[in-house]
Amino acid sequence: MSRSAYKKLSHVIYYHVFHIVWTPKYRFKVLEGVIKSNIEETLHMLCEWKKVEIKELNIQKDHIHIVVFVPPKLSISDLMGILKGKTAIKIFKSFPNLKKKPYWGNHFWSVGYCSSTVGLDEEQIRKYVKYQEEHEKQIEAEQMRFDF
Repeated sequence: MSRSAYKKLSHVIYYHVFHIVWTPKYRFKVLEGVIKSNIEETLHMLCEWKKVEIKELNIQKDHIHIVVFVPPKLSISDLMGILKGKTAIKIFKSFPNLKKKPYWGNHFWSVGYCSSTVGLDEEQIRKYVKYQEEHEKQIEAEQMRFDF
């Protein structure tokens, strides 16, 4: 990793890259079409606001993968509270029918998330995030060939 990969603030030099995954409540497969576009746009806006650099983003029907460069003054817990909270508010305002049963009530996202530091394997993880949907579609297609 080169020195230029590091970021600099007035009193700190850092390299904080995280791979984060989270899901809608009950892992409903609703992250597609207009909802997917809405969430993607909102995530970009929120990350720009918080000075978080999105290195890779992949929104699939039932989960989100994101690789982000996070400034040291922002904890992952705070970042996820912002991303999940603000996107849920926007989704429910744009699509009020999602508040009705069998969906969520007032909770769009599941409670937890998965977070890991990227470190030296960043390029490999970014490729995984970028191409995972394509890989899952291949697996589904193969399974469908044998399910008759």
